[in-house]
Amino acid sequence: MYVGLLIYGSLSTISGGFIYDRHMVHYLTEQGDRVEVIALPWRAYGRSLLDNLNVGLKRRLQKASFDVLLQDELVHPSCFWLNRRLRPGITYPIVAIVHHLRCREPRSALHNRLYRVIEKRYLASVDGFICVSRTTRKDVEDLVGLNLPLVVAAPGRDGLPGTITPGEIMARAAVPGPLQILFVGNLIPRKELHTLLTALAQIEGDCWRLTAAGSPDMDTAYVQSIRRQIEELGLASRVALLGALPARELAARCAASHVLAVPSSYEGFGMVYLEGMHFGLPAIASTAGAAKEIITDGQNGFLVDPGDAAALAQGLKTLMTDRQRLLEMSLMAQRRAAAHPTWDESAARVRGFLQRLLV
Repeated sequence: MYVGLLIYGSLSTISGGFIYDRHMVHYLTEQGDRVEVIALPWRAYGRSLLDNLNVGLKRRLQKASFDVLLQDELVHPSCFWLNRRLRPGITYPIVAIVHHLRCREPRSALHNRLYRVIEKRYLASVDGFICVSRTTRKDVEDLVGLNLPLVVAAPGRDGLPGTITPGEIMARAAVPGPLQILFVGNLIPRKELHTLLTALAQIEGDCWRLTAAGSPDMDTAYVQSIRRQIEELGLASRVALLGALPARELAARCAASHVLAVPSSYEGFGMVYLEGMHFGLPAIASTAGAAKEIITDGQNGFLVDPGDAAALAQGLKTLMTDRQRLLEMSLMAQRRAAAHPTWDESAARVRGFLQRLLV
């Protein structure tokens, strides 16, 4: 197959969606397919709408001899009308890779009504969907119905190198000292690091340490507010902001931690939960989005309502004070991850879907 992939920015961007896209490209290439990445510049949402009138982009896509064009759903503001304008000049199908819908993120109702209108028109302009979770599938079907080809292919469990044995998990849980909490995610409001800090400030005693791994470059104003919050709450000696980490170093952090806490206000899948669970980390996430597809509350992690710092603090205190419970949940987390598909298995599912679409 000759596959086009339309994205914003660079495929090397560190975020769950781009990691997913990279794995798909890598697998398709390994199978002998040709993949051409077309990158549009990151711009404000309103300016991206102007891409629909970009004559050069339209001409380039109409001249391409793709068998199929994949579009990361992030580019929907650039393509919601462009795709319709392409139709007279192309023979290949257009398939959207949907990580999560922008209109499902928490924000003002007015803004989300606008995003919903544009995303609905975009989703109606393509020929099929690759969804990363059952939750995302439902969101897509709620907007445009059930009449287009669709496949659910979740991120793989083996995104980080290495592993940890059940014996090592047992030994880790038995080591006395503070609970080692890991937060992994770009430092943006949706990941709710501020809620995690508020929760930790409610826990008395020197019984925890927090390591936050994630890029501080996405929202500098938010990062500044996080640094102020850490100082104002008197948490500086117990919180480390490490920035984005290479895969091997992040894996080492997972192996050395006790629990993963990323209480995002919304996740289309949340591959970081799966990666942490691979290393036996119970995961604490919010009830919003698809985390519930991976995490069973009270068994391999905890699910709390978005922004509920008190419930988050209670879950963490449970693991701090009951190391046997921590051990049991850690082992269940690793077993849950082991039952999940690998990246190659998920990518093969995507490739099979594309091949069937072309028949």
